[in-house]
Amino acid sequence: MTTLTTYAIVGKKEDVSQSIENISPSATPFQTMIKSEKVSARNFDWLEDSLRASSAAGLVEGADASMTAVGQPTSRSNVTQIIGESFQVSATSDAVATHGRAKETAYNLAKVLRSLKKDVEKSMCGVSQAAVNTNANTARKMASIDQQISTTLDAGSNATDALTEAKLLDLAQTCYINGSDPTVLMIKPADSLIIGGFASASGRERDIGASQTLVNTISVLVTAFGTFKVVLNRENLATNAYLIDPSMFKQCTLRPFTRTLLAKTGDSDKHQVLAELSVKHTSFADSGMITGLS
Repeated sequence: MTTLTTYAIVGKKEDVSQSIENISPSATPFQTMIKSEKVSARNFDWLEDSLRASSAAGLVEGADASMTAVGQPTSRSNVTQIIGESFQVSATSDAVATHGRAKETAYNLAKVLRSLKKDVEKSMCGVSQAAVNTNANTARKMASIDQQISTTLDAGSNATDALTEAKLLDLAQTCYINGSDPTVLMIKPADSLIIGGFASASGRERDIGASQTLVNTISVLVTAFGTFKVVLNRENLATNAYLIDPSMFKQCTLRPFTRTLLAKTGDSDKHQVLAELSVKHTSFADSGMITGLS
């Protein structure tokens, strides 16, 4: 056979896409919702206060004044946590031509920063951890937000306890009575299916009409105790659902994310990226959470 086909051609040019697809989730809803503030020590404190319970007792006419012990503010604290990652790139790696990125160092740095942002989210609301600040040989840990919310509702002791509308309304009522003004319901993705099911509960109807579109999601819950935006968080602690007022939380920064070029020991560059951060809930009695969810 004399016909030349592509199977016999030597030196064919490769066809590689100049984009690199990465669908790994990198959204950090909790950090996006809250504001930041600067702190100047690894241990930082704040004060919260409350009013006494109301009374309808009144006073007897002509009675002597009776002194009341006015309560003092409560001191709260948290510690900063160092979150970081290091990577090393050879000089040749940055010199060679690669598909989908200009320089290997820049590409690695972007990936590391996105991963570290997820680590911060995990530390804040994806775990249940108390503050750790014991000694120089132990990594410090911030107290996660579940350690800073005193208004809780236990879903139950069974392994199949799931989020329900009744539990959510009970928590919303308690928050309202406390004086809290939550605006966000932050949940794990699986619980969004339960929230969506609220619309098809007994006695409720969904009118599809001529649009031929079935909407099976709820993005805003309007209740007697407030209106709550439903926010899905992939890093959310699986056993908890949070009813929060984002304005009452702060991301506290002792050191912002910085890349440091470490000492050169050969034909490569070593990079360290880290920050020292924490989270603060300005009043523990504000907001609320449902715990013990399946």
